[in-house]
Amino acid sequence: MSTSQEHARRHQAVVPDKVPTGEYPLIDNDPHFKRVMRYTRPSDWLTGAAVGAMSPGLMLYWEKVSPSFVGKGGFAPIMRLSGAIGVTGCFIFAYSRSCMRFYGARENRREIEMDMREMVDKVKKGETLYGTSEMTDYMQGVAHRNSRYAATFAHVMPWPNFVNHPYHGVDTAKYYRQAELELEQERVGREGR
Repeated sequence: MSTSQEHARRHQAVVPDKVPTGEYPLIDNDPHFKRVMRYTRPSDWLTGAAVGAMSPGLMLYWEKVSPSFVGKGGFAPIMRLSGAIGVTGCFIFAYSRSCMRFYGARENRREIEMDMREMVDKVKKGETLYGTSEMTDYMQGVAHRNSRYAATFAHVMPWPNFVNHPYHGVDTAKYYRQAELELEQERVGREGR
């Protein structure tokens, strides 16, 4: 084997998807950012808001317990900063909880049903399941490998997936089977009239 062929072979190696062994089924190991936002539950936002309110709440508490005496207008910038930290914390908390449902790390019955309905509707319309991308297949794979299960570390370094790619760690045949079943039921229903 020539050195160029050996070099090409080494660079085509792909790390296989990790298969979680959790209590709940995997929906997607690298969900697109927009999809995560659509599936986020109101309870995630409420809990995230409670977490985010801790930062400005603690600043107000500390100011009451031990006033800073920084002079007129000195406390407002600190409150704005702690408010921004709180909003960021709220978003990251809600985003990562939603992702955990995609990963099967949290209860995800609602998301499974939403996923099935969304994907089956796409199959019926003839659309691609996970959208299209102008990136090469190689770059889509790179993007996937960089952001797969990234939300587990979002509290340290947020790294959401913004790339449409076909690598999501699930067998997509289930969507096609369900679409065929529904189309057959619709056909039988039309013929039975």
